[in-house]
Amino acid sequence: MNLPENHLPIPPAQVGVLLINLGTPDAPETKAVRRYLAQFLSDTRVIELPKLAWKPILHGVVLRTRPRKSARAYKKVWTEEGSPLAAITARQALALAERLGPTVIVDHAMRYGNPSIRTGLEMLRMAGCERILAAPLYPQYCAATTASAHDAIFAAIAALRWQPALRTLPAYHDDPLYTGALKASLERQLAALDFVPERLLLSFHGMPQRTLALGDPYHCHCLKTARLLSETMSVPIDVSFQSRFGRAKWLEPATVAMLADYPAQGIRKIAIAGPGFSADCLETLEEIGIRGRDTFLGAGGERFARLDCLNDSDEGMAMLGALIGRELEGWLLDA
Repeated sequence: MNLPENHLPIPPAQVGVLLINLGTPDAPETKAVRRYLAQFLSDTRVIELPKLAWKPILHGVVLRTRPRKSARAYKKVWTEEGSPLAAITARQALALAERLGPTVIVDHAMRYGNPSIRTGLEMLRMAGCERILAAPLYPQYCAATTASAHDAIFAAIAALRWQPALRTLPAYHDDPLYTGALKASLERQLAALDFVPERLLLSFHGMPQRTLALGDPYHCHCLKTARLLSETMSVPIDVSFQSRFGRAKWLEPATVAMLADYPAQGIRKIAIAGPGFSADCLETLEEIGIRGRDTFLGAGGERFARLDCLNDSDEGMAMLGALIGRELEGWLLDA
């Protein structure tokens, strides 16, 4: 079929994958962090308070004090590539593209900050992707993370006249591909240590306690991930929750409390990992790797090891490639 003269070019139909992570400021500077936090903390999925009550607190208190403190923390972990989270997620997208081959276009986006989900979807659509798998990289489902990413995905799609077919990656907290990759990665890192940990602490991002009462499955997903690992690993495993914010009661036990209490219990050699994070970030590198270490050693601990997230490791990318490949079944045959 011949196209009319001056017809806009039509790229061949493609399948696209958009990897999505939480987000990061553009720079470890107060202004950039304030801009990032304003977007993050304005999300009603994250802060479930009436806007009229929360907005004065956010702009009158939080955004006046927290950005400077957070900027100092970001500076401690910033790299030549920029934000660790952004750099690792970009590497994950490149590695996934190599695994999936030329029939799939892979890009990445952040729920908050840059590159945005809207930009990522628009770029895939402009590249001719008529079928897109949006993949929030959250193993454990939570409304504040997974559902928030879905909100942004669907809002971006709603603004398009020519909408692609859309799939989303389900939570994979108990998928053998994920737990198997975690086990292999953790055991590899534990074997490389020059000491034997008496505990492996699995620290998940915290959520307000009310989210559990409201029916959010996040707490159950975290505990199931930990249970499945404990059934196959020889090191004793504990579970905790980090990154508390505000005055509400949060899921317990708190990571900082566990680290402070271990030495008094006779536990002085530990390793700690964040299996709920798909890529190392401020929460794993600074909150755990720096402040968490100081808390544990300051309380009398002797040996402390922070284990890497799956990141773009061989175990992590094999798992992600298999998960994504499974979700693309049917599409690739027709692409």
